[in-house]
Amino acid sequence: MGRIVNSTASASKAFNSFARNSTYVIPGIYDLEIEDTNWVLTSSFIIFTMQTGFGMLESGCVSVKNEVNIMMKNIVDVVLGGFTYWLFGYGMSFGRGSFSNPFIAIGDFLIDPGVDDPLMGQIFAAFLFQLSFSTTATTIVSGAMAERCNFKAYCLFSLLNTVIYCVPAGWVWGEHGFLRNLGVVDIAGSGPVHLIGGSSAFASAAIYSNGLGALPLGNPVNACMVVLWWGWLAFNRWIYSARAAVMTMLASFGGGFWSVMYSLFRNDGKVDILDLINGILASLVSVTAGCFLYRAWEAILVGIIGSILVSFLTPIFDKMGVDDPVGASAVHGLGGMWGVIAVGLFSDNPIPLETTNGRKGLLKGGGFYMFGIQCLSAVCLCSWGVLSTFVLLWVINKIVPIRMDPNEELLGADLVEHKINHHSIGISRALSALIPLEVNLKELLEVPKIGRNPGHDNCVEQIRQHYMDDNDNDEWSPSERTPTRKPQKRKSKTAFSIKSESSGRRRQSRGLTFNNNISFETNHRKSLTFKRGHIIPADRDSALHRNEFIPTLSRHVDRNNPQYAWID
Repeated sequence: MGRIVNSTASASKAFNSFARNSTYVIPGIYDLEIEDTNWVLTSSFIIFTMQTGFGMLESGCVSVKNEVNIMMKNIVDVVLGGFTYWLFGYGMSFGRGSFSNPFIAIGDFLIDPGVDDPLMGQIFAAFLFQLSFSTTATTIVSGAMAERCNFKAYCLFSLLNTVIYCVPAGWVWGEHGFLRNLGVVDIAGSGPVHLIGGSSAFASAAIYSNGLGALPLGNPVNACMVVLWWGWLAFNRWIYSARAAVMTMLASFGGGFWSVMYSLFRNDGKVDILDLINGILASLVSVTAGCFLYRAWEAILVGIIGSILVSFLTPIFDKMGVDDPVGASAVHGLGGMWGVIAVGLFSDNPIPLETTNGRKGLLKGGGFYMFGIQCLSAVCLCSWGVLSTFVLLWVINKIVPIRMDPNEELLGADLVEHKINHHSIGISRALSALIPLEVNLKELLEVPKIGRNPGHDNCVEQIRQHYMDDNDNDEWSPSERTPTRKPQKRKSKTAFSIKSESSGRRRQSRGLTFNNNISFETNHRKSLTFKRGHIIPADRDSALHRNEFIPTLSRHVDRNNPQYAWID
């Protein structure tokens, strides 16, 4: 432990010596003390948990047959997007090369400072923090493209979307950025993260342009587990962090309160899940840019206004034909735009920090300059997000078709892209409907349903086959296995009951009683028919352990007897 302390102290002395004796000006992003670095790293870890939150929200909003696919997209956002961010994304935002200009930074690609670099710790901490922002911006788009986007095309999009985020992030936070040098303020990313992500989501959803209303949620429980709320508390800088966290929560309280009232009014006394969730998220997005620049009532007001905008403008997006399953375009786009502009209205000068360069918002007596710069920033970021995404998707579509085949959409991306076959959600019916169309379904028909053990299924099938007659039309008689004529089919409903009797301390065998003739089809195209009144023993001793399967006659069954559960 002593060695660790000594080495930390040595590193601190080396850094301080470097800062005093070197003529090199340390960029603001690396101007961190050891305590600041610890906070940045911790915040980065928390922000990465937002990937889980986005995955749960999006998987809850889409159809069950696409929920695994949307989780896979969240994974590739981190893997592929993170890789390209290390390759060139970070350098495009914060590079310190001689060719950097007000539009884009150049330098520090494939970032890997050596152990002899006095800024090594600060560089890695800053990189990890900005990496968490970059992957979040890309993940926002995945929800807007859910259920229709070809997975291979999305992988390519995730790989290249780094450019769409990194350039405007440099405008706002980089030493070279023209918006930063004009005086724009965005503490934690309402603009570079959420407005860019929301604008990109709008462009991505607009290319499908066939959505006219919300669809039923696939898993409302997943959608309600807003893990994102936790991640937002780390979306702030290390100084004034406590105030930032409190203001963030107050904004979400305001947005949530409005959402509940609005949904109760709109839905005749019932609260819609997406109304509440998107209202809360919109308030969180809105407060992000100025989280520690507001007083308590201002944070609440900013959150309420953000929630109001999303509540009233989301239906307009639907009527425009923007097919966004999760509402990311409105929540992050509109919420982010309002969040950037709100700083120009309500922000204080956070003495002794130089966050606002000594300026105040319009409503605090600071004049129109800061308000104008914030509006200019919103316009620049929104325009870049929409236009660059359209161009990127156009290029990708030339390489890999972005939209899934209509037949594949019917079957679901889970089955087509990942060989996940869900139970009881209509996939079998879709497969049956597509067979006459001569669609090649051979590989998909062989995919086992999730939760099934093929080995156990084969074992059960062998047991059933062992007790079958060779003749497909044979059936078992009550006393012996002799072939009898198969009766004609009747139109009456088939009912069965499960009976359990107890006598003294010993529990008697349970059996399945059939009251009409019923046949079981097997994979080997043989059928097993039980006559009316037969009982299949269900206890292991009487059936499997003795290697026997002898149906017996049952007594008359009273349908009104509460011991029986009748199923039509």
